[in-house]
Amino acid sequence: MPVFFIQSSAIQDNTLSIHEPLFSHLHKSLRIRQGHILRVGDERRQRYVIRIARIGDRHLVGTILERQTGPPPLAHNLVLGQAILKGQRMSWVIQKATELGVSVIVPLISARVVVRPKMNHLLAYQERWQHIAEEAAQQSERWEIPKVVLPRTTTEFWKEYRVSCLSSILIEREDKEGITSLRLPNDPLGRIVLTVGPEGGWTQEELDEAQNNNFQPITLGPHILRGETAALAALSILQSRLGYLR
Repeated sequence: MPVFFIQSSAIQDNTLSIHEPLFSHLHKSLRIRQGHILRVGDERRQRYVIRIARIGDRHLVGTILERQTGPPPLAHNLVLGQAILKGQRMSWVIQKATELGVSVIVPLISARVVVRPKMNHLLAYQERWQHIAEEAAQQSERWEIPKVVLPRTTTEFWKEYRVSCLSSILIEREDKEGITSLRLPNDPLGRIVLTVGPEGGWTQEELDEAQNNNFQPITLGPHILRGETAALAALSILQSRLGYLR
C-alpha cells in the first residue's frame, strides 16, 4: 500500500485523525476498515505505521504503531520546465517525473504547444496536475510531494530561473554538449533546471531568448525524441549522475 500524505497537525500524542478528502479516498474507494494498517507521512519527513481504531461518518482515527524519520532531502533541487503536451502525455510526464525525484514542475506555454490553457483555466490545470504528482509521490514512496506551479510563458520562465547553478534547455538537430558529459554544479544545495520543449520543438526566438538568459543548450544525441520521452530520458540520466538512481 502507498504512503499517504498528511499534515503533522493531524497528530496528537499517539493518535492520528484523518479528514476529507483523504478520508473518502481511504474509506469509500479503498474500503479501509477498523483494524487495517496504513502508512502515512507528513511534511516534516516523518513516516508512521498506524492501525485504524475508529471510523466515523466524516473522519477516521488511527493509533500510531511505529515512527520513522526520513533521510535528508535530495542534495540538488531539480526543476523540470516542461512545455505543455497534448492529451494524457503531460499527465504522464508529471507522474513519471515525480517518480524520478524532481522537486518542482513548471508547465510552459511555448510558441508551438498544441494545448494552450485559457487564463481563467490555469488554476484548474495546476490543481489537476498537482493531484497527479501527489498520487505518484504516494505510490513511489517519496518523502515529499513535488510542487507543480501555475503554467507560465517561456519568457517568464527564463527570467525566473536564470539564476541557478545550472539552467539547461534540451535542443535537437544541433551539435551541442551531451547531457552525459554536462558539467554538474559542485554546490550540494544548488538548483538544476532542465527545460524540455513541445511536440513541434522550440522556435529560434525561444532558443535565442533562453541562451540570453544563461540557459545552456544540451542534447540527448542525434535522434529525435517525443517531448515526454526526452524529458524522462534526460531526468533519468541526470538523476543517475546525481546519485538518486543507482
